[in-house]
Amino acid sequence: MTKVAIVYHSGSGRTGLLAQAVHRGAARVEGVTADLLRIVPEQLDRRTRWRDEETMRTLQDADGVIFGCTTLMGMPSAPFKAFMEGCFDPWWVQGWKDKFAGGFTNSASLNGDKTNTLIQLLVFAAQMGMIWIPMGDHPGANWSGAGVDDVNRLGSFLGPMSQSLADLPVEQATPPSDLVTGERYGERFARIVRHWVQGGEFPTERYVDKATSAARLRQAAATAAA
Repeated sequence: MTKVAIVYHSGSGRTGLLAQAVHRGAARVEGVTADLLRIVPEQLDRRTRWRDEETMRTLQDADGVIFGCTTLMGMPSAPFKAFMEGCFDPWWVQGWKDKFAGGFTNSASLNGDKTNTLIQLLVFAAQMGMIWIPMGDHPGANWSGAGVDDVNRLGSFLGPMSQSLADLPVEQATPPSDLVTGERYGERFARIVRHWVQGGEFPTERYVDKATSAARLRQAAATAAA
C-alpha cells in the first residue's frame, strides 16, 4: 500500500479547507492511504521548538509528504516554520531522502506573495533530499472567456493556492474552484507516488551530516566532563 501524508498548519481554518481538499484527492486513489496531520501550537515547547512523535512517525513512514500552510507576511505561518525547524533530526540522517514532496498555501489576497511561501516549502523539501511534484494544471482565469470557476485560477505552477476572503465565515470564504484545484493536485500526487512505489524497491544512499555529528559528540563530551 502506498502511503501519503498531508501535514499542514491553519489558524482560522481557511487553509484547512484546502488541506482537506488535497486529502480528498489523494485518498480517492486506489491503493493509497492518506493521512491528514495538523500542526497546532500545543506541539511547540517553551523554546518554540516543534515536537510531536506520533506525527513524526507517520511522516517517516510515508512515501510522499505534502506540506501546507497559511501565507502570513509573505512567508509560511510561524507554527509551520517551527515544524520545519523541528525536522532537524530526519535532515541530519537524510531520513526523508527520495520521498516525494509537494506543497500548498492560502491567504486572503489574490497574490499575497504566496509564491514565496511555496518556494520556501520547495527549498525545505530540497534540503530534506525529497523529490518535488508540481501542480500539473495550466493556469486559469487568464483570458476573456475565463473566470472564478477555473481550475488553478490563481495560476500557480509549484502547487495549489487558494484565496479566502477575510470577512466571510470559513465555509463561505474560498471559491469552490480553489478546492477542486486542491483535490486535483492531491490525486495527481498520489497517483505519481503510487506509480513509483509499484516500480519496486529503490535503494537510497544515506549519510549523516558530519558537522552535526561532530557537534553532538563535543556536546556529549562536555556534558560528561561537567
